[in-house]
Amino acid sequence: MPEIQRVLPKYMQIANHVRDQILRGDLGPGDEVPSERQIAVEWAVARPTAARALDALRQQGFVESRQGSGTYVRDRMRPNRLARERYSRARDTGKIYPANERAVILSADYDIAPAHVAEALGLTTGDQVVRRQRLIYADDAPVELSTAWYAGRMGGQAPNLLIRERIRAGTLAYVEQASGRQARYARDEMSSRLATSVERDVLRLPQPSAVMLVRHVVYDGEDRPLEFTEAVYPPERWAFESTYPVA
Repeated sequence: MPEIQRVLPKYMQIANHVRDQILRGDLGPGDEVPSERQIAVEWAVARPTAARALDALRQQGFVESRQGSGTYVRDRMRPNRLARERYSRARDTGKIYPANERAVILSADYDIAPAHVAEALGLTTGDQVVRRQRLIYADDAPVELSTAWYAGRMGGQAPNLLIRERIRAGTLAYVEQASGRQARYARDEMSSRLATSVERDVLRLPQPSAVMLVRHVVYDGEDRPLEFTEAVYPPERWAFESTYPVA
């Protein structure tokens, strides 16, 4: 009989909370993280528990201690922002991107659905779809090329999808409001492949270069696909998924 998953220890919950702040950009490279004393007060835990949380973050490579100063996010911490981090940040802060990131919309138009896009959206190959592509910069360097796809009818319901300008509230939030469909959950699939010539040009990569590919599908409350996105990330950046108990 399946067992209910046990809750992570308190120190690991604290470490994961700080880790998530780092991954979504609330805490950037060089920023100071909460001290043992701050963690103990804010989380109502003993100092040894707070110390163990910070030690876990050090062991995982997220932070480093500086003698007589404090604990800081490592300067080499340059993670990819996955959709989960952006959703979380938008929910808590009202902003999708941290201060050092920006997005440029490269294209926004109708297109014909390739086979894999049609399959992801529950359409037929060759159906009309809305295709919206953006390039994301971090510290003025291109770090993500992503293409979002929607069923063709969404162009009538959410016409701003066809305008080559950023949707400040966030594309998914806008689609939800315009269509009346609420996003409930999402699924990410990750793989790697060689970059195409277009991807190399846009992401400023040499030839040949490997890239990470993330396929992201958002579903509504009736398990119907609402949005399908393909995001391509350059090498030497990474994505951290989760920390979980093994035993």
